[in-house]
Amino acid sequence: MSQIPVPPPNWWSRNWKWFVPTLVVTGMALIAAFILAIMSFLFGMMKSSEPYQTGLSRARADAAVVAALGEPITPGYFVQGNIDGSAASGEANLAIPLKGSRGAATLYVEANKRAGEWQYETLVVALDGGQRIDLRDEDDDAGEFGR
Repeated sequence: MSQIPVPPPNWWSRNWKWFVPTLVVTGMALIAAFILAIMSFLFGMMKSSEPYQTGLSRARADAAVVAALGEPITPGYFVQGNIDGSAASGEANLAIPLKGSRGAATLYVEANKRAGEWQYETLVVALDGGQRIDLRDEDDDAGEFGR
């Protein structure tokens, strides 16, 4: 009797044990990269907005904030809130974490955009100890930025 030759195993049967886990890990990495790219894009849009930039520049320029937090004052990574609007009107509600050499705080910005100009209703730095520093100036109440 002659023996029937056994065909050699194909590529899949030889390599599936390493290929399947590699495929799963690659898929998970691509999904994580996609989510990270979306978050980075959204945070970038928030950080480039006028209410964010105005609030941050006023916080850095305010003597009481600099005295409480120390220099340099840097914003945190995760901005909370939302910005909605168009060229003529809009709304912004932001909570921006701040960190300095002496402490941390949160900058709260609430603004409405009317006729293409941002009007700040709230521009406050809340220190970790509970103290609040109002960053609005006379121009905000007089109408340049105010109601």
